[in-house]
Amino acid sequence: MFPVFRSYFSPGLSAGPGEVIVLRSNPHLIEINARLWLKTLRKKYSLAEMTLSSIPEDEWQELKHLGFDIVWMMGVWNSSPEAAAIARSDSGLLAEIKKISPELGSKDIGSSPYAIHSYKLNPELGFEWELKALKEKLNSLGMKLLLDFVSNHTARDNPFLHKCPECFITGSEEDFKAHPDWFFETDINGKKTYVAYGRDPNFPAWTDSAQFNYFNPYTREKRLELLMELAEVCDGVRCDMVMLTLNDTHESTWGWLLNKKGFKKPHEEFWKHAIRTVQDKYPQFIFLAEVYWGLEWQVQLMGFDYTYDKVTYDRLRFMGAEEVKGHLRAEKLYQKRSVRFIDNHDEIPSIEAFGRDKAFAAAVIISTIKGLRFYNDSQLEGLRHKVPLQLKEIWEHSPDMAVCKFYEKLLKIVDHPAFHGGEWNLLEVRQCGPQDHSNKNIMAWSWAQRRTIKIVVVNYSNTPSCGTINISIKSTGDSTALFEELSDRFFTFKAEDLAEGLRIREMAPYASNIFDIEF
Repeated sequence: MFPVFRSYFSPGLSAGPGEVIVLRSNPHLIEINARLWLKTLRKKYSLAEMTLSSIPEDEWQELKHLGFDIVWMMGVWNSSPEAAAIARSDSGLLAEIKKISPELGSKDIGSSPYAIHSYKLNPELGFEWELKALKEKLNSLGMKLLLDFVSNHTARDNPFLHKCPECFITGSEEDFKAHPDWFFETDINGKKTYVAYGRDPNFPAWTDSAQFNYFNPYTREKRLELLMELAEVCDGVRCDMVMLTLNDTHESTWGWLLNKKGFKKPHEEFWKHAIRTVQDKYPQFIFLAEVYWGLEWQVQLMGFDYTYDKVTYDRLRFMGAEEVKGHLRAEKLYQKRSVRFIDNHDEIPSIEAFGRDKAFAAAVIISTIKGLRFYNDSQLEGLRHKVPLQLKEIWEHSPDMAVCKFYEKLLKIVDHPAFHGGEWNLLEVRQCGPQDHSNKNIMAWSWAQRRTIKIVVVNYSNTPSCGTINISIKSTGDSTALFEELSDRFFTFKAEDLAEGLRIREMAPYASNIFDIEF
């Protein structure tokens, strides 16, 4: 999915057999669409039978050399035949993939990776044992394997529905007639049953899914058993739509139905108990939550190691520097556990949604602030079309080499230990003059570690801007040269420009600087 880069900067430490990898602070994660990536590699190497365990060593080494700590193989689980049929009948979905390539058609549509038939490796990707082998391979290179855990729902044809119908939310025939878009009819043990679709209350239901009942203790028990099984084959889970499984959300969405059946809201959140139980046995196991609605801190307090930071994304996309800076003043532990991104499989590619210059500036920002730095495989190649998750076939396209080179350089820069073990400080940017208020467009922060200081400066606006950054830099005479890493050149500052801080006289729209100071 992404092009081959040739970069050879400092890789992370590798782990020997049985050794535990401890993540560095502010780790880097890449999301890879497993289904499409493997097909791309099969074509690249002319190996039609390639599976996860036979992916060439060079591909994993490349991820290591790019500085990634975590590989999220998205969509590895057994796919749902019924979900695939539903997807193929969706005319809107077909129109979307036609925008990517007119050669793509309904035959190229499969099931959503989030309508899981079973938590077994999709046979299209390899044999069951290959997942644990992949974990061991990545661990030997100093990286961790992250996999999906879809907590709220499963595929409507998942066999578990027939084994434990009470583990799902069901309604009466009257409920079905009142809300036909909330339920589907199926036969369970010879009885007509109306099962709720998985649903976010703010959006239409996912009609390829069945909704779990988290007020049933047995549901919780079985979900925890599954998490313990997954902890044997991977280093962590990306948990889908976590807020939908929280007690209050579950009650507000489904309480009217669950209470009639005698199910009451539990005293403890599922996640608090589940995370504690899993990490008692696997202390380094990662829990990463997709969560919105301002519930991120609450979910972190339940034990999640990392939570999606949609606030930064929204402010970067729709607002400006002042609003972004406001969010960066949040509590430090919250920031450390925040997942910073401008691309993921749910969003329009940043290169399209933001525009190139703004996307590059936003990428510098999320790559140099505290938190887990999240990248998507198609982001690194500059893909402009959002790829529907149901697309299962590849198409002819060429990477945007300017985007490739930008991310190659940026990832090389931010792999430096100062961005992981250093002390981060948000820096004040003062006016250049009494009538010039463009300093409000500039954001700046520093990373300090031992004898290294990194100073990040971004003009996050579409107008030239000027500002004086509140940081002390010792002048070396009439002028001082500072090395700027993105451009690979020295910037010369007059003594007067360093007298009261670092004065940037004019920054172009959406320009970014990363200054490296060694002393």
